[in-house]
Amino acid sequence: MREWIGLAALALPAMLVIMDMSVLHLALPTLSRDLEPSGAELLWITDVYGLVIAGAMITMGTLGDRIGRRRMLMTGAVAFGLASVLAAYAPTAETLIVARALLGLAGAVLGPSTLSLISAMFHDAEQRSFAITVWMTSFMLGGAVGPLVGGVLLEAFWWGSVFLVAVPVMVFLLVAGPLVLPEVRNPDAGRLDLTSAAMSLAAILLVVLGVKEFAEEGATWLPLLSLVTGLVIGALFVLRQRRLTDPLLDMKLFANRGFSVSLGTLTLTVVFMLGSQFLISQYIQMVVGMEPLESAVWSLPMVVSGTLAMFVAQGVAARVGKGYVFGAGLTIAAVGFTVLSQVDSGSGIGTVVTAASLLFAGLMPVSSLGIGMIVDAAPPEQAGSAAAVGETTQELGGALGIAVLGSVLNVAYHGGMTGSVPDGVPASAREAVADNLPAALEAAGRLPAETGAQLVSAARDSFAQGLAWIAMGSVPVMLALAVTATMLLRNVGRAGEGADREGAAGETGEDGKSTSTTGAATP
Repeated sequence: MREWIGLAALALPAMLVIMDMSVLHLALPTLSRDLEPSGAELLWITDVYGLVIAGAMITMGTLGDRIGRRRMLMTGAVAFGLASVLAAYAPTAETLIVARALLGLAGAVLGPSTLSLISAMFHDAEQRSFAITVWMTSFMLGGAVGPLVGGVLLEAFWWGSVFLVAVPVMVFLLVAGPLVLPEVRNPDAGRLDLTSAAMSLAAILLVVLGVKEFAEEGATWLPLLSLVTGLVIGALFVLRQRRLTDPLLDMKLFANRGFSVSLGTLTLTVVFMLGSQFLISQYIQMVVGMEPLESAVWSLPMVVSGTLAMFVAQGVAARVGKGYVFGAGLTIAAVGFTVLSQVDSGSGIGTVVTAASLLFAGLMPVSSLGIGMIVDAAPPEQAGSAAAVGETTQELGGALGIAVLGSVLNVAYHGGMTGSVPDGVPASAREAVADNLPAALEAAGRLPAETGAQLVSAARDSFAQGLAWIAMGSVPVMLALAVTATMLLRNVGRAGEGADREGAAGETGEDGKSTSTTGAATP
């Protein structure tokens, strides 16, 4: 019973890490009026949280293996609570940027700590798989409930109230954590290599920043320089890890087929899942014409379908093997993309919600099982760093998905608008309206009614056509990935393998290579 109470204590902060990303978007208009940030400051307020989380996660996960995962979790909870208060009462845009960066650093502590503790608390393979599914569900709920909670709070209170939701949850974690969570660490771990930590942070920050800038600015010199520099530092980081006696990240993990194939599949899954979710959200708001809060309500069916599919999949995987579940999920995603490929500007909400529900029903089980396989493949004493790798992959995959699919859609939109801009649109605005849908909708409001309506129709048609083309191109990718994952992982994750790992985990603890008080918290 103690482990399940502990799971609840771990799921809540995981939900808040994602919720803190989504609630900000609703608060931007009101906080912009109060704090009057510049355009650059507004971008940093929005982006710095995710950037710091992605950059710091590997270091924080590895640090948890060394000094204790519960200790790191408690530290992260204190930091997240204090940073939330600072963000809520920030008097200036600069203060809010600092608070968001601190929230990102605390979030980077919470994520790997929660997942690695789950791996240590549940030795039984089926229970561990179920617990990871609950943990993944908390992330989905955070993303779905965030806009709803934020909308309600903003109706009644000031913009800072959306950040204070985290405070009572962190207080609960600080009280309950020492009572129900074990302390887990590797007593034989060497010192933390600060140079590797700095290289990891710089490489990931530069790559993520480059991808984001590429999506917004196109192939200009700044995002390309950021990407190239980040990749070079990343390559040097890998070389350094191979030479160190106590590396920040053990490169031998990638020799494990379950780890490497799961990591690759997880990356591509997140690229297509979060990239398509971003485009579908834009379609619902700018083509169908719904407000953000209403759009959030219509996202609930995909959350429900993804959640149900995850719980069904973890039971099926124990009987038939995870590779076959990967294949089935990716095939369902291909069906979802096939439905999405039929969308046009007049399809309405039904077609796109059906497609999104199928996508999430297919891809969420792959994501959930994939993150579990990544952690399971690592020795118990390296669970924190393995969890950090998996979560960093999701951050990078999300950024890459939005950048790549968003860029492809922009190209398709521009091609569709070429020759379709109505004659009544002024020459000064023609380039902007052919560049992106928000600019076209804004310009249409300043034009005569008939010309504006023609522009809106052409712009929405071009956007919907681009979305349909992306969906059509995604179908063969999903099918190819389904076949590949099934073949490579068909003998991984069958019932009985968990018992082997359970025994190995117990032997590792007895040998003294890791300290785990699973089942009984240490004071």
